Formats: sequence, C-alpha cells, structure tokens
Amino acid sequence: MSRSEEFALVSHVALLGDGEAFGVLVEAYRSPVLRFLLHLCGDEELSKDLAQEAFLKAWLNIRSFRAAAKFSTWLFRIAYNAFYDYARAQKLSIGLGSVAFLPEAAAPNIDGSIDFTRSMSILKGDERSAMLLFYMEDFSVKKIAQVMRCPAGTVKSLLFRGKEKLSVYFKNSGYDR
Repeated sequence: MSRSEEFALVSHVALLGDGEAFGVLVEAYRSPVLRFLLHLCGDEELSKDLAQEAFLKAWLNIRSFRAAAKFSTWLFRIAYNAFYDYARAQKLSIGLGSVAFLPEAAAPNIDGSIDFTRSMSILKGDERSAMLLFYMEDFSVKKIAQVMRCPAGTVKSLLFRGKEKLSVYFKNSGYDR
C-alpha cells in the first residue's frame, strides 16, 4: 500500500470515524502483524490476542498518529509494545537471555528444512525483534529504529549479533553440511 493510500485511509478514519477505511488497513496489515507477533511469542493464540489488542489500540488512538512515519511503522510499534506489555505483566524476562515464549523444539531436522522457531529462540528479545522486522517484514534499519525506539546503530548491532548467533547455531546443528 502506498503512503498516499495509507494517508487517505487514516484521514478517513481519524476525521470521519470510517470503519470501512480502518477495515482496509486491518486487511492490509493483519498477516504481517500476526506473523511478527507469532515469531516473537511462539504461541498462535497469544499472537492473535496481541494483534487484536494492537488493532484496537490503533483504532482508539488513530487521531494521535502523526504522518512523520508510515502507518505500518506506527502499527508495528503498537504491536511491539503490546507484546512487551504482556511480557512485563507476566513478569517474564525478555531480552535478558530468556526464551520463555518460544516453545522447546525437538532436535534439529537436517533434511533440508530449518527449524525456524528453534533457531530464533537462541536470540535475545531485541535481537529477535530486529531480525524479524528486517528479514521477515523487509523493514529498513531506519524503520526498525522507529519501531523499536532506538538508534539506527543499535539496530545494526542487533542485526549483526543476531546473524552471528544464527550462523554459529546453524553450523553447530549441521545445516552447513
């Protein structure tokens, strides 16, 4: 969706309370937001609940959206916050070496398929978020920095560390054979 289409839809929602326009935005971003949250938490039902919460917060706060960034950046920030708010409420340590949200996977399957969930579980929370946004959602470093509210240099470091950890994981798991 182009930035001008997003702006027109957001304007209709903010100024007129147009539910149909918001429905178009939800349809455009439902899958990416769900995918992002699923890979963060590893639980399909929880990711659906968090996505629903993110879209509800977006609907309720659409008038606070400033077009300095794309709507998708703003929406992913809301989804990112919803996940971390949930994690804090559950008193789980995310980004501190804990992988409490991702389920334990069986031993790696070396038949050509990579156990994505297991490989992502070795990353810290911020590394996982940056990697998912960069490689799965095709966000630029600048856009990731906006979503994660950190400097672009920090995002680059998170991506570098994440790639290094995954490289070691894949080599140690026999994926390089």
